[in-house]
Amino acid sequence: MFLKILIIIIGLIFIYKLFDLQIINGESYRAQSEKRLIRTVDTYAPRGNIYDRNGKLLVTSEIKYKLAIFKTKANSSELNEYLLKIANILIKNGDEYNNSFPIDLNNLRYLKSDKYISDWKKENKIDDNLEANEIIDFFINKYELEEYDMEDAKKIIALRYEIAQNGYSSYKSCIIAENVSEKSMLELSEQAFELSGIYFYKNPTRKYLYGNTLSHVLGYVGKISKEEYEERKEDGYTINDVIGKLGVERSFEEYLRGVQGKKHLEMDSNGLITSEEETIESKMGDDIYLTIDIDFQQRVEQELKKIIDEIQAGKYNGLSYKDATCGSAITLDVKTGEVLAIASYPSYNPEDFVDGLSNQEYQDYFESKDKPMYNRAIQGVYPPGSIFKMVTGIAGLENNAIGVNDYVTDKGIFNMGHKPACWLWNSRRQTHGNVNAMSALKVSCNYYYYEVASRVGIDKIADYAKKFGLGEKTGIELPAESTGTVSSREYAEKIGKAWTIGDTLSSSIGQSYNMYTPLQMCHYISTIANGGKNKKVTILKDAKDSLGNQLDIKEIKKHIDEKNGIKENSGDVEISTETLNAIFEGMRSVTGDRGGTVYGTFNDFPIEVARKNWHSYIR
Repeated sequence: MFLKILIIIIGLIFIYKLFDLQIINGESYRAQSEKRLIRTVDTYAPRGNIYDRNGKLLVTSEIKYKLAIFKTKANSSELNEYLLKIANILIKNGDEYNNSFPIDLNNLRYLKSDKYISDWKKENKIDDNLEANEIIDFFINKYELEEYDMEDAKKIIALRYEIAQNGYSSYKSCIIAENVSEKSMLELSEQAFELSGIYFYKNPTRKYLYGNTLSHVLGYVGKISKEEYEERKEDGYTINDVIGKLGVERSFEEYLRGVQGKKHLEMDSNGLITSEEETIESKMGDDIYLTIDIDFQQRVEQELKKIIDEIQAGKYNGLSYKDATCGSAITLDVKTGEVLAIASYPSYNPEDFVDGLSNQEYQDYFESKDKPMYNRAIQGVYPPGSIFKMVTGIAGLENNAIGVNDYVTDKGIFNMGHKPACWLWNSRRQTHGNVNAMSALKVSCNYYYYEVASRVGIDKIADYAKKFGLGEKTGIELPAESTGTVSSREYAEKIGKAWTIGDTLSSSIGQSYNMYTPLQMCHYISTIANGGKNKKVTILKDAKDSLGNQLDIKEIKKHIDEKNGIKENSGDVEISTETLNAIFEGMRSVTGDRGGTVYGTFNDFPIEVARKNWHSYIR
């Protein structure tokens, strides 16, 4: 009996509460509810700055705005009207709204592949036989835009499609414009009563201070892709984030990216913000200091372009090479492995990616035959040609296949394998006579290296190439570095080829299967210059958090190595003092002694230079 009475009492209490909520104070509670819709939004943190080795600022962030909308009580007709008003204000002030519609609404052509468009039509329940102009009519009908002229209808279609793609609700916003100017932000904010549901996020936007300079190293940021979002959403990324796409921006993403904060917004049901409260403070990303000297980098890039222009004009040998449109240049500190300058030409402007590429910019960057986005310094692989001869010479000398002062008589044609000839025989029907380890480098005598290779064998040559780090990544903290190929029996077997003595002879002068990046070759020469000490290539000088506290550089480098799949440094190369002196003297005589292959260029040079010419023509 007691239990029945208790149940009745509880039931009466519930009935009273419902009566109070719905009847007695219903209007009051509804009014309060409409005024107190709480939304949680992200507050975007600025990415960390990037500096050169001397503390000169290279990349920073400036505050712009992202325009978002929340779903409100507005019907389809009202939504169309205020989306058009938003679009017109943005356009008037030189800003752009997001437009991922796969048809160029002005030229009525598809912007995606045939397969993409076919799948897209199925996804949107569009007849596969409809042409672009008919699809526009389909969306005009879908979004109830018959009363608008075509130009206004296209603006609304773009924005409504963006909303449909990304989704929005009364609690989840949809970004419809990036990098909105302060002028548009103020004008739209003044009309917030009419434009229900709009909200402006402060949007720290990347600013690249040196234009095209160092672009292949710095990289750029862009809107996170769906694939990137799925991979990183557990790390706090949102579908509206930007992320490093290339270069340092990509490699150091986890450090440069700041920590987003949170803010509570109170909105009424009409989408008008009544109050804001920051609940989690955002934190700026870490600052990265590069080993690059930006002033020196600018000079290197200028000289690289100048030389390419001169080669095209035929300045150096009277022959014009119009196809010589690309190149790279690198300077390393041989004692530390630090990159002081690294250039690839042609280049691009990272700033162009901040607001999104125009169709013309996209074609210029991604469809050009010169591939300006391609970092030739670390991605391009080329036959090393004559600069490989030091590897062959060291392999022969260190394995006692030939002595430092042993002479080989250049007979023009080497009577083994495919009977290759020295370059001097091919060009003038002359020979270099008797040459040793030093003079062979001085005059770049192919015949000498054929003889050394025939004595020492390809296995020892390939072994020394690997010791110098050829055929493996240098470990520079940049993505997409190529490994290259060491010419060897192992590689020939891998591609199903039989090894011959001819392959050994060609390999000895940097041909056959030898293919390396310019950075690998620069690192190899640096290792020789450093007496065999193998210093890992690096572009990271220092790193600090947003408060100026020092970060653990070793840990950062370890993380980047794991990310880029870098193996441990192959270690120092043991080379005897006698061999090193012979190689140094040979390389010095290339520039400093009469008869050296570039003596005419360097005989009046104010400092002593040791070098070896790269004879191969590269693309």
